[in-house]
Amino acid sequence: MCIEMFRLTSGRVDEPARDPVICHRAMGHRLSILVLAGVALLNAACRNGGVTAERTPAVVWRTIGSWSGRGSMQTEPFISDTGALRLRWATTNEAAPGTGIFRVTVHSDVSGRSLVLAVDARGVGRDTTYVNEDPRPFFLSVESANLDWTVAAEEGVAATAARQDRR
Repeated sequence: MCIEMFRLTSGRVDEPARDPVICHRAMGHRLSILVLAGVALLNAACRNGGVTAERTPAVVWRTIGSWSGRGSMQTEPFISDTGALRLRWATTNEAAPGTGIFRVTVHSDVSGRSLVLAVDARGVGRDTTYVNEDPRPFFLSVESANLDWTVAAEEGVAATAARQDRR
C-alpha cells in the first residue's frame, strides 16, 4: 500500500502524487525508522531484562592435584595456564611434639630449579599459601619428617560474577 503524497502548487494542495518512486521512498523511509526504533527497544529490553546486573571480577580456583603421605616425596608434573597457585595443606599425627617438619618447594618442571619455598612449618597445623609465577609446568617437592601431611594445588582462573543485591 502506498502512502499518498500531495503536490503543492501555488500554496495549495493539488491531487495526490502517485509517482511510484515517491511512494517507494516514503515507505522505505518510514519502514527504516520503525525498524531502527524496534531494534533500539529490543536491545534495551534484552540488555536490562528489567534488572540491572552489575558484574564484578572474581577468581575461581580449579584443582590441579592433591597428594598425601608421611615422609618426603616429589609430585608428578602439572601445568598451570595462569601461574596463580594456591596450596592448601595440613599436617597431623605428629610422632612426638615439636619433632614434625613439613616443607613444600615449588619447582619449574622445565628446568627443574626451585622457584619458591611455599611452606615451612613445624608440628601439627594447616594453612593456605599463594604463589604467583609465570605459567608453565610445575612440580612440588615435599620434605616431611615425623608427621602425616596432605597438600592440594589449585590454579586461579579469572572470572566475573553477578553482584548480589544486599537488601
